[in-house]
Amino acid sequence: MATAYDHDDVEREPFGKWLMKQRERGGFVGQLANSAAQDRTFPKSGTYEDARKWMQAQRASGDDWEALEDAESAWLAS
Repeated sequence: MATAYDHDDVEREPFGKWLMKQRERGGFVGQLANSAAQDRTFPKSGTYEDARKWMQAQRASGDDWEALEDAESAWLAS
């Protein structure tokens, strides 16, 4: 059974770059994008896993993790 991560035939934009383009977006994803853009340590060309590690280092709260999950879903759907 295929999962959302089984996209070997699709060249996907790195998660970090995609997130930087979401700064005008409303809701949690837009807030996360704005926070990430203001932080020099955010992996702007990194993977989703790199963003998770950044969130852990920032001691993210529950809403922050929800925003990351929402962003991942939107990124995978793009």
